[in-house]
Amino acid sequence: VQLQASGGGLVQAGGSLRLSCAASGTIFSINDMAWYRQAPGKKRELVASITSDHSTNYTDSVKGRFTISRDNAKNTVYLQMNSLKPEDTAVYYCNADAKTWVTLTTKNYWGQGTQVTVSS
Repeated sequence: VQLQASGGGLVQAGGSLRLSCAASGTIFSINDMAWYRQAPGKKRELVASITSDHSTNYTDSVKGRFTISRDNAKNTVYLQMNSLKPEDTAVYYCNADAKTWVTLTTKNYWGQGTQVTVSS
């Protein structure tokens, strides 16, 4: 399973960005999908997650500003980021628990990361 993230970039504080992450490969099913981020010198942290039936969870610092969603037909997860702050600057990674037709076992997969930079 490959995860391809896109949508990062440079934005001013208060602006918005929308990240996308498409999963491809011999996918049988995808369970939880999530976005993580890692700022320079910091540990990778969970930003938001979404189950296959669209239940969501957010870290406190992004509640009310970020929205995670998914399109199961497209095997794609999105992260709408509004009211961005300089402290949101990080590399954002998508993550998914997926089962393939080959093994029919669930494994965890990571995308390659996309840079989000918020200027003050």
